[in-house]
Amino acid sequence: MDKLVRDRIPELFGGSARALDPEEFRAALGAKLQEEVAEYLHSGEELELADVLEVVYALARLNGLTPSELEDLRAQKAGERGGFEARLWWTAPTSDPPGPC
Repeated sequence: MDKLVRDRIPELFGGSARALDPEEFRAALGAKLQEEVAEYLHSGEELELADVLEVVYALARLNGLTPSELEDLRAQKAGERGGFEARLWWTAPTSDPPGPC
């Protein structure tokens, strides 16, 4: 099965590998993010959640962001709109469509 893998997988398990160009890498990261999210949702295991974060960090680097800068953006948005601490399920008013969440 051909797929994006962590850097040491060929060393640990064999097989062949090649470096992806930036466009291929971005597409592969998108697919990997879906894969890792699905694995986490299926298992609920913390280790799978760490895999999701690893892919998110790789996407951030691809966009020129460090993990710290990504965290700053997350904190800024949480400051403006809140986080998910209150566990709110919202029903939008029917007269006004909601803005971006």
